[in-house]
Amino acid sequence: MNTPTQRSSGGYQTWIVLLLSLNFGILFFDRNALNFLMPFVQPDLKFSNTQVGILSSALSLTWALSGFAVGRVSDKLGSRKPIIVIATIAFCICSFVSGLAHSFIMLLGARLLMGAAEGGVMPVSHSLIVAEVAPERRGLAMGVAQNLGSNLLGSALAPLLLVPLAIAFGWRYGFYLAAVPGLVTAALIWFTLREPPTADNAEAAPTVSLGEAFANRNVLLCAAIAVLLVSYLVVCWTFMPLFLTKVRGFSPDTMSWLMATLGISAGIGSFVVPAISDAIGRKPVFVIASLLGLILPLGAIYFSGPMAVLAGIFFLGWALNGIFPLFMATVPAESVDPRLTATLTGIVMGTGEVLGGVLSPFAAGAAADIYGLSAPLWLMCGLTMLAVLCSLGLKETAPRVVARRSN
Repeated sequence: MNTPTQRSSGGYQTWIVLLLSLNFGILFFDRNALNFLMPFVQPDLKFSNTQVGILSSALSLTWALSGFAVGRVSDKLGSRKPIIVIATIAFCICSFVSGLAHSFIMLLGARLLMGAAEGGVMPVSHSLIVAEVAPERRGLAMGVAQNLGSNLLGSALAPLLLVPLAIAFGWRYGFYLAAVPGLVTAALIWFTLREPPTADNAEAAPTVSLGEAFANRNVLLCAAIAVLLVSYLVVCWTFMPLFLTKVRGFSPDTMSWLMATLGISAGIGSFVVPAISDAIGRKPVFVIASLLGLILPLGAIYFSGPMAVLAGIFFLGWALNGIFPLFMATVPAESVDPRLTATLTGIVMGTGEVLGGVLSPFAAGAAADIYGLSAPLWLMCGLTMLAVLCSLGLKETAPRVVARRSN
């Protein structure tokens, strides 16, 4: 692993973070495409709400399994760049296949394969960032890499592009559009990024075993928070577009703008929230961000005033997205050993995807079929309050804050 004196130039560190953020943004554009296109796909292919939930659960399942496996393999082999490039090309192919689907089974198969391709990208990206970026900027770098591109492209730009395209030409063209940009970033990663130098064996060996790492209180709490907040995000992505169009009666165009507000919020939060946590600490930021998440579903259900104010409620409530890279990667790595970053990220992310991303949309879809489309939003309220309780148990790990307290 690079020592501080061996780290790359500031310009190269910035390029790594921005390129990996762009790549993950294209990945999330692909992942979220089905959610924004579902108001068109569901009536065309005659899906029930339960089937809508299963499609989201399927991608989360293989995403999680891939995250578990690929992160561990990357840490063992010390290979990062080829894994990211291969996975990027694979999820582009899966997006194109999604556009060809004419049945639930075919679309389900495409989503399963897409999750398998995408799941390992972020753990390996975080590992590369830890190897190249200075520790005092780690939270900010990880926040930008995971949240900036994914939310500006996958949450903000995606509905603004995909919904009008679906209205004009049909929903299948949305998947075809989503398949192209990843090929460009795969080439840029291959030709412009280096594989970080491998440290000598004594330096490369983690100081704790994987079992000891996962027994750490912060790692366990981060895994629990991942389950809760991944559930929150997946349920929102899956059912909020349907709730806004079917229950609130908004047009698809209005729905797309409201959902795009979430992406703008998280895009700004991708560097603001982690930077604040670098300065004041991870724990208080976790608690405040989780509390803000409560106002989004409540606003969607009850607020009936000006659309601009509702967009503001969506914007503020989605600030909780800014803590995702912190509980998935930064806090576990700071709590145990940065050399286990890809493995720990894969475990925490995978746990969140399996127990949260897989089970929650299925449960939310079944509840929506029984109680109506407001049921998933009430589930979101409960999830964010449980996340607050878990956050209160965290031990502070932000380097600046820990250093100040030790003086």
